[in-house]
Amino acid sequence: MISIVICSANAQALDQVKRNIQNTIGVPYEIISFNNSDGKKGICALYNAGTKVAKYDLLCFMHEDIEFITEQWGKTVVNLFNADARLGLVGVAGGGYKSLTPSSWYNYDLEINGGFYCNLIQGFKYTDKADAHDYRNPRHEKSAAVACVDGCWLCTRKTIALQNPFDQKMLSQFHGYDIDFSLSVGRTHKVMVTYEILLKHFSEGKFNKIWMEEIVKVHKKWSHILPVNIDNLPENRLKQIERNAFEIFLQQSLQKEYFSKIQLLKIIWSTRKSRIATLSFPYKLFQKLNKLT
Repeated sequence: MISIVICSANAQALDQVKRNIQNTIGVPYEIISFNNSDGKKGICALYNAGTKVAKYDLLCFMHEDIEFITEQWGKTVVNLFNADARLGLVGVAGGGYKSLTPSSWYNYDLEINGGFYCNLIQGFKYTDKADAHDYRNPRHEKSAAVACVDGCWLCTRKTIALQNPFDQKMLSQFHGYDIDFSLSVGRTHKVMVTYEILLKHFSEGKFNKIWMEEIVKVHKKWSHILPVNIDNLPENRLKQIERNAFEIFLQQSLQKEYFSKIQLLKIIWSTRKSRIATLSFPYKLFQKLNKLT
């Protein structure tokens, strides 16, 4: 019933998650894994390859550093998609508002923000923080509608993945694919976070220059539909809160040397396609950038 696609960088981690899946999924499944320990192929290319050869109608794309806590979680996935023909994508973490300002699926720099929806145990690979159950369910729902989901674990239909392939030409690394895929699927289907499945993710991820470069590609591609406002933030406030967040993005990008001034000018210019970007929006950001440089 479920084809599971994994881009693997560690054989031991893959063996461990295979055993965990076998013990917890509760439905017929197959695992399509790709050995990418040398990192020569991007995750989008491998996910697309997995989609093409998958034999089941439901697909699960997931990291290998995951442990499922919920028993029979595969039955929950099947039931979710059977219950709603418009459901296109399910994850365990996501944001109700996807900003025009480059960011992950949740932008902490917005003064007014959409909801953060999440149910997972977060582990920490790069710091000494203790594992924490991150549960955020503000409306006490079984599933929450969102703009984007996190890529550590996401499920969709094979037909949808074939119609909306991961953008392997644009994204050749291992970042941004979850936002891009969410925005693509969200044009025609519901994107949801489920609270009926709990898993542990052993890594918090890295947010570095490569990550930001891939994120900016996604934002340039989708600027004509951004921001995606599933949580119905007041539209008359979006221009101002996005401008303020964008100014923070410019300042941080210069401080961390993510982009040159010329590159930042091009990023600002790409916002002009957004519904909230009147002529004053990029103009004032140009002014801010000049002051910063």
